[in-house]
Amino acid sequence: MNTGWLTIPHCPLPDVRRILVLRPNAIGDFVFALPALHALRHTYPDARIVYLGLQWHWAFLRHRPGPVDEVLAMPPFPGITDVPDTVIEPEATRFVAALRGMQFDLAMQMYGGGRHSNPFVQELGARTTIGMKAADATPLDRWIPYGALANRRLELLQVAALAGAAPPWMERELQATDEERRLAAALLPPSPGERIVVIHPGASDARRRWPPQRFAAVADALAAKGATIVLSAAGPEAPLAQAIKSHMRHAALDPGERLSLPALCGLLERATMMVANDTGPLHLALALGTPAVGIFWLSNLVESGPLRPQLLRAALSATVRCPVCGMENRRTRCAHDACFVADVATEDVLGLALPWFDELA
Repeated sequence: MNTGWLTIPHCPLPDVRRILVLRPNAIGDFVFALPALHALRHTYPDARIVYLGLQWHWAFLRHRPGPVDEVLAMPPFPGITDVPDTVIEPEATRFVAALRGMQFDLAMQMYGGGRHSNPFVQELGARTTIGMKAADATPLDRWIPYGALANRRLELLQVAALAGAAPPWMERELQATDEERRLAAALLPPSPGERIVVIHPGASDARRRWPPQRFAAVADALAAKGATIVLSAAGPEAPLAQAIKSHMRHAALDPGERLSLPALCGLLERATMMVANDTGPLHLALALGTPAVGIFWLSNLVESGPLRPQLLRAALSATVRCPVCGMENRRTRCAHDACFVADVATEDVLGLALPWFDELA
């Protein structure tokens, strides 16, 4: 029965042995779900929690202590993974049948408004389905309205609350592994009194990339105070690290492709601070308990604000119109990749980073 979201008593459900969580997306989005995952683990300590994600989730979580017991990587599925709305392939059909055979007690949709994901979750045959619902989505057994603008961590905690789950207080939501520490040490051997600052100039949305020369000025000022600067930019973002180095007076370590996601986790655990755009590695640092200075574009801070705000100092851009065409980009996006955070001055970020670096000594 689709009882809706207002009438659901938020208490644990009986006899829950298997829980499925659907959230096949990127690093930052995964981090947003960590409080909800910990809430499920805390409330159902004996249940097996299966995370339905992508291949990178499997690689990242398979040997990591935490709330997830098992990760399954989804095959291409229309509307859920990045494939068009086409006929479902036989592999996906077999995958759904295998999931049905696992007989989940709870199937949790934590993947947006549910237009495509809610029917998928309903196909799994779970005893109770729980998740979010946009106006054009079919309702699950228990649901909350999907917010166009909402703090995603809190929103997903509300989804967990529909299963009666409440989170424990945690100093960090993610733990680095011994292998990640080893990889980080191979890049930068630990030293007594080290004060590492990781600079991450990239972002999947080019509009959220602060200019490299401004990152260089902040990195130089921190290096002058004794920081060891590590640049985090690989693949298509590698030129950003090179641009930062070209504007710096002090030395900076640029590991390039050697700074894999596991190595970055190990390094962030040791870091005094991170300075970054609003992107996955910034939220990874916050989950590991590492303080961060972030450059945010407008409403993105509302969506991605951490549950422990004492770990974040945020510089906020108020630009809403494209510097190229003048089109407002709050509800729709123009075709340009111009910087929308250029109104954040270098002095603004220095004013956040330098005093805090001294306090963290």
